[in-house]
Amino acid sequence: MSMSNTSTTMFRRALLSSRLATSECTARTIRPAFAAYRNVSSSARLPTLTASETRRRPTMRPNQQPVSQNPLNGLSPTSKRTIFIQTENTPNPDALKFIPNHRVLPEDFPITFLEYLSPRSTLAPPHPSPLAAKLLDVEGVTSVFYGADFITVTKAGDANWAHIKPEVFSIITQAVTSGETIVTTVEAGADGEESVEDSLSYNEDDDEVVGMIKELLETRIRPAIQEDGGDIELRGFEDGIVMLKLRGACRTCDSSTVTLKNGIESMLMHYIEEVKGVEQVMDEEEVVSMHEFARFEEKLRQQKGAAATASAPLDSAP
Repeated sequence: MSMSNTSTTMFRRALLSSRLATSECTARTIRPAFAAYRNVSSSARLPTLTASETRRRPTMRPNQQPVSQNPLNGLSPTSKRTIFIQTENTPNPDALKFIPNHRVLPEDFPITFLEYLSPRSTLAPPHPSPLAAKLLDVEGVTSVFYGADFITVTKAGDANWAHIKPEVFSIITQAVTSGETIVTTVEAGADGEESVEDSLSYNEDDDEVVGMIKELLETRIRPAIQEDGGDIELRGFEDGIVMLKLRGACRTCDSSTVTLKNGIESMLMHYIEEVKGVEQVMDEEEVVSMHEFARFEEKLRQQKGAAATASAPLDSAP
């Protein structure tokens, strides 16, 4: 009996030892596999996103259009050309210089300026201009001058820039942003008109003195006058007198005579001994206009004189 109990006890201990060994072996086998699984799952995870890599919902800025509306080849049909127009004062208080970020005269234009003094001139060949016609239609505007990259608008003496400037600014802005042709060139010889050319350009038929005068006017005098919103034109050289024509803002400026005498004349006489003086030439239309203006002033003077004579007894009455 005791023998049987001892055998049973030993059998149970052996069975328990075998179970413990089996469990330990199973644990050793499972743990590495589970650890490998954890390593595989960790490596399969997505990398952590930093603040700079975080995906954000795209937002629209105030002046930004969706990509779908901007084709690859150029701007969208609804986009408009932007323009910035700068205005500058000139020595002439009745003239303002408008400078758009857009060329006014074409690159290959034969002359450096165009001037329109009447609505009829904006339609006549060889260089009609729809923009000049609109500007001269503004009440108070008397002339329009085109430089290579600026526009000078001259008003009447009794007009106010506060009323004229906004409308002129709007017309120029609309013309440039819409791509309107500023100057239309008519073929040479049409309607009996001859092609125009720059009076200061080189000519083989000019003598040495005239060539020197042109060179000095072109290099030293014209840039300063263009800076003031105008230009200069050589009309001839006879008996030592240089005949010039001031254009743009300088044409009606009160200091134009001072400019001619103290500036241009002194410089030409200093460098070219054949020059004896400088005179400003006036066009036929300007001469007629001056005569009409003089007659108008005389008529007003007579009317004021008659009114003063008629009112004298009343003023002297006690």
